[in-house]
Amino acid sequence: MAKITYITKAGEEIQLEANSGSLMELAVKHKVAGIDGDCGGVCSCATCHVHVAPEFYQKLDAPTEIESDMLEFDDNETEYSRLCCQIPISAAVDGITVSVAN
Repeated sequence: MAKITYITKAGEEIQLEANSGSLMELAVKHKVAGIDGDCGGVCSCATCHVHVAPEFYQKLDAPTEIESDMLEFDDNETEYSRLCCQIPISAAVDGITVSVAN
């Protein structure tokens, strides 16, 4: 079971647990404010943009070219930006913290 912490733009910390799916699916299921997942997780809308805590960013697989292209158009992009639809839930993300970007 992976524990994930979401920090909303309002500063609310939401801690959730899951075994499968993506960070976006978990956030949408629990109505985390600011993560809409409009495209359903196919990396085509950027409504699940998050900033990954720096200590976890390097533990993730690198973003694909498509994901990088989607993020390039977002005003809130940082070096720690990811689309959380592209982050699968696994033991590798246990303890991760992500901040909602939009």
